[in-house]
Amino acid sequence: MAEPTVEQLNATIRGFDLLYGLELLGYADGEVFAQVKVRDEVKQPAGLVHGGVYASIAESMTSLATALAVMPDGNTAMGLSNSTSFLRPVTEGVVHAHASAIHRGRTTWVWDVRFTDDAGRSCAVTRMTIAVRPVPAGQRPPVVG
Repeated sequence: MAEPTVEQLNATIRGFDLLYGLELLGYADGEVFAQVKVRDEVKQPAGLVHGGVYASIAESMTSLATALAVMPDGNTAMGLSNSTSFLRPVTEGVVHAHASAIHRGRTTWVWDVRFTDDAGRSCAVTRMTIAVRPVPAGQRPPVVG
């Protein structure tokens, strides 16, 4: 099975990810790049990008990348733990995200996600743990691509 293109993956974005504006930019073995354009709808009352947006970006991009890697073995992937630390506020421009896999186990994958602003400054970091589980009998894995 050929790996889906970034364009195909972006066409599958639905629900909350579509609402806050997730855009996948690229992925390779153990790496994912994404971004979210800052708009009023993703800011908290003080005018900063809401912390939940960072956590959502991290969970979505790492769950997707893990799922793509484990689907050929009949597995699926879902967020298990998400710990985000905020370093610098973003109030305009684009939130840039780069995820790197640091552990690829049989039942869990662990990722580090670094968020930067348009000037390349670190704004947040996330440690994301993804559960890898067999697709339940009688179900098909989500269609990706």
